[in-house]
Amino acid sequence: MWKKKDNERKEQENGLENEDPMNKKDDFTDAASGEVPPAEQAGDEMPGTAGSEAAGTTGSEAAGAETLDNEIAPEPPVEEKLRQEIEALNDKHLRLFAEFDNFKRRSVKERVELIGTASKGVILALLPVMDDFDRAQKSMETATDVQAIKEGIDLIIAKFRSILSQQGVKEMEAIGMPFDPDLHEAVTNVPAPSEDMKGKVVDQLEKGYYLNDKVIRFAKVLVGA
Repeated sequence: MWKKKDNERKEQENGLENEDPMNKKDDFTDAASGEVPPAEQAGDEMPGTAGSEAAGTTGSEAAGAETLDNEIAPEPPVEEKLRQEIEALNDKHLRLFAEFDNFKRRSVKERVELIGTASKGVILALLPVMDDFDRAQKSMETATDVQAIKEGIDLIIAKFRSILSQQGVKEMEAIGMPFDPDLHEAVTNVPAPSEDMKGKVVDQLEKGYYLNDKVIRFAKVLVGA
């Protein structure tokens, strides 16, 4: 009998030692005051508050992202920009090539026309001299005064030389000048009439001419030896 009571007492003491004294205190406090523990209150209030705050944050972020998309347009990729630049350069090159080709064709056409009509001004200036020669030839058929014909021919020659001078043509002086292969074409050597005429032009068979101070025909001369 005493042994049974001792065993029950020991089991009760062991049970009290195994229980958590903090849990007992909390249970006692809750039961005495009737208040809900703070953890439970927080658990009841947090779900609704957290949901509203998360929704508000998500909405503001979406609005901000939409505003940025509207304000900042996406830039084209680098390959697209390079392709556009290449197309622009090719177009510019083709335009320049077409303009140069047109310029070259116009230049060739103008050069051909210029060559064909280069002597037009000189011919128009010489036509009056040709008219004078026609009239002189017609007058010689019935003329009896040789001196009048001679004077008429002299006037025509003077007019002809004046026209040539207006066109930039000038006669070359050769007789009595030292022989110059850049100006004269020696036909033959002849005995010099004097010592000072040796190596100089004694006579000329054809006159030489300049055109704007450039030799257009060499004088054919006889050189004294």
